[in-house]
Parts: sequence; C-alpha cells; structure tokens
Amino acid sequence: MRPFLSWAEPTRPSSRPWPRGILPTPVHHHRRPTMPQPRRPRHGPKPDRRRALELLAASPDGCTEALMFANGFTAELLVELVRAGLASAHAERMVANGKMMETARVKISEAGWQTLADVAINVRAKST
Repeated sequence: MRPFLSWAEPTRPSSRPWPRGILPTPVHHHRRPTMPQPRRPRHGPKPDRRRALELLAASPDGCTEALMFANGFTAELLVELVRAGLASAHAERMVANGKMMETARVKISEAGWQTLADVAINVRAKST
C-alpha cells in the first residue's frame, strides 16, 4: 500500500519528472482579500420607482393596484413606495359585475412630488 502523500510531494512516478517550471501547488479554498469596489452614488430613485411615481403623478385620483400591476409594477414596489413615504395607499370598495370588491388605491405623496422635482432638476443640470 502506498503511503499518504502531502500536497508538496509530486504524484507522478519518479521516472517522469515534472515539466520544467511547473510544481504542484496547494489548493486554496479561501478568497484573497481585495480592495472594495467604489460604489457610484445613485442620483434619484430607482428607474422602476421613478416610473411608478410618474404614473401616479399623472393620475390626480391615484391609481388602483390593478392598474399598477397592469403597468408591470410589483406589489413589493408598491409597498416600498408606501413605506418610504413617497406614496399612500387606502382601501376602496367598488362594485364590479354585481359583486362588492375591495381594492387599494395608491396616490403620490408630497415627498413623492418632491422626489420627482429633484430628479427633474438633476436631469436638467446634467444636460447643460
């Protein structure tokens, strides 16, 4: 039986030496520390947030959640907007097909209007 070989011992038969300049090296399973990558500062809200705020700003009475979903927005995004204070949501009852339904209506808040104004100012400043 052959004895256990450590990583420093060649595993090739002694009759065939290692190719010139190539030695067996240990396998490291940890990453070397690297310098952190610089983060670019975000100017204004995320694109989906901005698009959602623009849609809400265009609707004086706000939008129902169904309309927001139909425009490709997720429930998570709507929750983010409300929690960030950029929009407000309230329950609304309506009759459709003779059935009483409850839905949420989302409206842009004053902070949402301010965020859109800040984005517009930043866009104008970049273009000049």
